Amino acid sequence: MGDVTGTTGTLVLAGTPIGDVADAPPRLAAELETADVVAAEDTRRLRRLTQALGVHTTGRVVSYFEGNESARTPELVEALAGGARVLLVTDAGMPSVSDPGYRLVAAAVEQDIKVTAVPGPSAVLTALALSALPVDRFCFEGFLPRKAGERLGKLREVADERRTMVFFEAPHRLDDTLAAMAEVFGADRRAAVCRELTKTYEEVKRGPLGDLAVWAVEGVRGEITVVVEGATDSGNENLDPAELVRRVQVREEAGERRKEAIAAVAADAGLPKREVFDAVVAAKNAARTGQEQGKGLA
Repeated sequence: MGDVTGTTGTLVLAGTPIGDVADAPPRLAAELETADVVAAEDTRRLRRLTQALGVHTTGRVVSYFEGNESARTPELVEALAGGARVLLVTDAGMPSVSDPGYRLVAAAVEQDIKVTAVPGPSAVLTALALSALPVDRFCFEGFLPRKAGERLGKLREVADERRTMVFFEAPHRLDDTLAAMAEVFGADRRAAVCRELTKTYEEVKRGPLGDLAVWAVEGVRGEITVVVEGATDSGNENLDPAELVRRVQVREEAGERRKEAIAAVAADAGLPKREVFDAVVAAKNAARTGQEQGKGLA
């Protein structure tokens, strides 16, 4: 295995079908047959994929999943440094997108190892295109936290996000997630639930979050991608100082520095940074005055 000249190898990130095996990118079969090492999220699913494509892997096949990513990454980087061509595939879609891969890419780049990709299907882009929601600007939020309180906190962080948002969710948590989204974003916010994309029972359910939350109570099966409309600009001109301060506090609680939070809130609201800054300072002074008066009465 490897290149006897001592040059480094190449890490290839390959997209795999998210449902219909006929969607496999043409280069995938060639890469599977010629790679020195194939790192797969699930070796059994890899075997089914190669059988469906009618190809045979000649290189070493190893597992590379969330549980062994940290331990296996140095081994794969060593193979790459020795000249190997390492192919990384996950169960569906592109590696690194809510799937294993980021650690290996970062480690390879740090060692000046070439990283390339075989573009393939993506549930994120497929759902976005089918949602009938604005696609000119969007962001991917991945999976929300499992715990209800943490999930609400995360949704509050992005409540003012004006780009269309894409989320992944497990089917057994979908009803709770949609209910939480309706609570934080508003029951009238438009959304689309995309289920089993490219598969036999593909379904795209579009509507207000409140309606979708009710629909999901009966239970939904399959792989789920949720697309949610971003916050609108309407009413920004009527934002009072208290609301501006609240938005800054939400961003600070999420880890942003105050200066960055003020700038972001001002940009979202279409206001000068000075106006938001003054609102924050006024609220801080009012709180301090209240505390001093409280001490005086004690």
